[in-house]
Amino acid sequence: MRIILSRMPALDAALARFDAWWSGLSSRERWLVGTMATLLALVILVYGIIKPLQSARAEAISDIRTYETLTARVRAAGTLTTAKPPQRQGLPVRIATDSASAVGLAITPEAIAGGARVTVSDTSYETLTAWLADLSATSTLRVRRLSIDRTAVAGRVSASLDLVQ
Repeated sequence: MRIILSRMPALDAALARFDAWWSGLSSRERWLVGTMATLLALVILVYGIIKPLQSARAEAISDIRTYETLTARVRAAGTLTTAKPPQRQGLPVRIATDSASAVGLAITPEAIAGGARVTVSDTSYETLTAWLADLSATSTLRVRRLSIDRTAVAGRVSASLDLVQ
């Protein structure tokens, strides 16, 4: 391999001027200028390179956490579809029972005029709200009256509600 170095007259002149200036300094001045140059190089290194890199890294980590959280939320939300779920048909008591069994909820329904009265004992609040959402999406039944009571266990409830068509 052959390296070709070309001479640059401007650079040669600058180096000659620097060498003449440096030679004119006393030993003490050379130490002071060298120390000052070293400190200046450290300040430029720290505040011009290291701090911006640390800041960019922290911002990138924050962005990664944000996008991971958003990705988890999107995955938890499921797929978005415009297709409506099939509508449940039949008597209100049967519709309520089928919907409850679909979400794993045990209910005690009884027929009333124009709908059903349902009693739910000791279930999680999330299961109850999932059942109500499923019932709303898959049938024409609507809640006319709802009473939710806490149980002794945290997150567990008992409910009584009237459903009408």
